[in-house]
Amino acid sequence: MELEKKVQQAVQFFWSTRDRQAAQQGGESGKKDAGAQMDGFVRLVRDILYDNGLKQAEIIHEGHLELPGWYRAEKKWDLLVISDGKLIASIEFKSQIGPSFGNNFNNRAEEAIGNATDLWAAYREGAFKPSQRPWLGYFMLLEECKASTNAVRSWEPYFRLFPEFRAASYMKRYQLLLTKLVRERLYDGACFLLSNREEGAGGAFREPDPELSFQSFMQSLIGRAIAISGTR
Repeated sequence: MELEKKVQQAVQFFWSTRDRQAAQQGGESGKKDAGAQMDGFVRLVRDILYDNGLKQAEIIHEGHLELPGWYRAEKKWDLLVISDGKLIASIEFKSQIGPSFGNNFNNRAEEAIGNATDLWAAYREGAFKPSQRPWLGYFMLLEECKASTNAVRSWEPYFRLFPEFRAASYMKRYQLLLTKLVRERLYDGACFLLSNREEGAGGAFREPDPELSFQSFMQSLIGRAIAISGTR
């Protein structure tokens, strides 16, 4: 109950920050503000890690957040856990609000796959020595509305799609994406939350898949962070 309340507060912060930015800009808030909107979730993850024994200096969510890549020089993440010169965890926090779900979904999918592939290649080549295999996480908040929950038409001009994608909404596509990212071990944990504009202002959210719940996400992260860092 306490954890759910804290997630509700982060959801409420997301919508209130977005509304304030939109009012200041005279319209929908821009992509440049998306990071600030997710700060409630970033701080929540940070605080839970603190509560489980990690030191404040080990959890980085402001300032320089770059890690070396293999296919590019560096990539800026949203939260890093670094202890005694070892990379413990790296997390990406993303959201998607309508109306343009189609193009944005494809961009999000390509980013998620590419970022993980780049990080694991850099790890393979020794970029994070003497680190053990770090924990990689992906957090996603999607606006729940007709455009995101209605069935989407797919095109199959030459080859057949995998059946799970036929008539799948963007909500379902995100669920499939995150599930496959974890099961293929591109990410060690993923969280998928839904929230609509009206009820979200009061903190309401929904978790469509228990495998992608916030609690499961944090249990996996905490277990790995404590094991690697030696925190007791």
